[in-house]
Amino acid sequence: MGKIVNFFKESYSELRKVVWPSRSDVASSTKVVIVSVIIFALVLGAVDFLLIIGIDIIF
Repeated sequence: MGKIVNFFKESYSELRKVVWPSRSDVASSTKVVIVSVIIFALVLGAVDFLLIIGIDIIF
């Protein structure tokens, strides 16, 4: 039982050392991720479209 109590004490101690990001940091990081996903989806969609056209031309 002592190991479990010690684990939670150490976990709490480590969590107090964490530097949590501010709300604006999280918002800006989220925007970057969303824009990156949209750009990546558009590029993959364009490649897929071009491959479909190429396969239709070949066959």
